[in-house]
Amino acid sequence: MKTRTPFDKEDLRIKKNERVLEVGSGHNPHYRSDVIVEKFIDSNDHRCGDVKIYPHQTFVHADGNDLPFGDKEFDYVICNQVLEHTEDPARFIEEQCRVAKRGYMETPSLIGEFLFPKASHKWVILEIDDKLVLFEKSKMPGNYGNNYGELFLNYLPYQSLPYKLLWFTEGNIMLNRYEWKDRIDFIVNPCDEYYSSFFTQKWTREMTGKLFPQRSAMTEMHKVFQAFLHLMKLKTKTKWRKHPPIPMDEYLKLENKSF
Repeated sequence: MKTRTPFDKEDLRIKKNERVLEVGSGHNPHYRSDVIVEKFIDSNDHRCGDVKIYPHQTFVHADGNDLPFGDKEFDYVICNQVLEHTEDPARFIEEQCRVAKRGYMETPSLIGEFLFPKASHKWVILEIDDKLVLFEKSKMPGNYGNNYGELFLNYLPYQSLPYKLLWFTEGNIMLNRYEWKDRIDFIVNPCDEYYSSFFTQKWTREMTGKLFPQRSAMTEMHKVFQAFLHLMKLKTKTKWRKHPPIPMDEYLKLENKSF
């Protein structure tokens, strides 16, 4: 079940002694991960750059639909921007819940996918009623050919403080950020008109209020303050990490391994 909506993947509730897995770490692994799994090591079709790894991490070449780990072998699993690529999302989610007690799942939201789409994304995803609802992208109405990522991903996050705060204070407006325990509640290609209408019909005020509930002025001020504090923490974390992740070929030399 869902436990909370973190600000981002740097705002996760992971204890010091917990063992952490990351599935689909790609070019941007989480520093806290102990073990990282990547399926595609020779192609960047599903990511923005070559696979990278921190020296303290263990790398495993495997498919997220068939993880080579025991039941509840990990305390926590991180999965960032991967679910939308999968051929069998139900199997993928079930594997996350099998190998870990808790975790974090992040994907583009419907609005995020519209503003900065990727050809490799097979699913459009919304969080509705604490469930991740996946709708096949090929069946979506609308134009997903235009890409405004240069503005919304590469410019505003680095130039506009109000935009950064919007990214955090409005929850899942661009991304679905889903921290969970025991299980992930999800629906794939919903037949129920209530869920499918969010993907196929014009959003009414009632539908918008369901996804983005109205907040009091006091709650709004608190969220903005907490978001600002989080931004400051991110700056501190970045300075504290002395070494960036290294390319796979360097990692393999250090570990005296090959794939």
